[in-house]
Amino acid sequence: MLNLSFSKLCLESGTDEAGRGCLAGPVTAAAVILPEDFSLPLLNDSKQLSEKVREQLRPIIEEQVVSFSYTHLEPTIIDKINILNASIQAMQESILKLSPTPEYIIVDGNRFKPLNNIPYSCIIKGDSKYMSIAAASILAKTYRDDYMNKIHEEFPMYNWKKNKGYPTKEHREAIAKYGITKYHRLSFRLLPEQYKLDF
Repeated sequence: MLNLSFSKLCLESGTDEAGRGCLAGPVTAAAVILPEDFSLPLLNDSKQLSEKVREQLRPIIEEQVVSFSYTHLEPTIIDKINILNASIQAMQESILKLSPTPEYIIVDGNRFKPLNNIPYSCIIKGDSKYMSIAAASILAKTYRDDYMNKIHEEFPMYNWKKNKGYPTKEHREAIAKYGITKYHRLSFRLLPEQYKLDF
């Protein structure tokens, strides 16, 4: 059973990101403030849920929360500031879009940076412990999936609709065959050692 609150403050925001380990596409973060009476029995870490259940839960979450937002950060930014900093920036930008401003932030994982003097805590596996982080993980994952489905239409040979930009064998074989796109992260190792790729 997930906990509703960490700080016991009314306006506590949970935040999480999706797509950190991908070779292509944005890193996407979401932030959520839940009401004090929030209840959603199916809610869990997005990785533990099927795509169908995530899609069912997203409109319910959006309808019931006090506030939510999400942010995509493009590969050019990831390449410029690295994936850890991009993940944190995406979470921070999502939090800044919330209204009202949260009194406390809980972050999935072990890294974050101070934001406008709002107190925060990093929680390992927070998406399987706290409702707001789990809800943020579902929003981040589903909005990122939507993005990858959309750019799949532009470059269907990489099958992003299925692999969502993750380093599957199929995705890497497509990179070796067709090269890279504007959606690939140039700072990532796009191919194993045995392949050569000219940028």
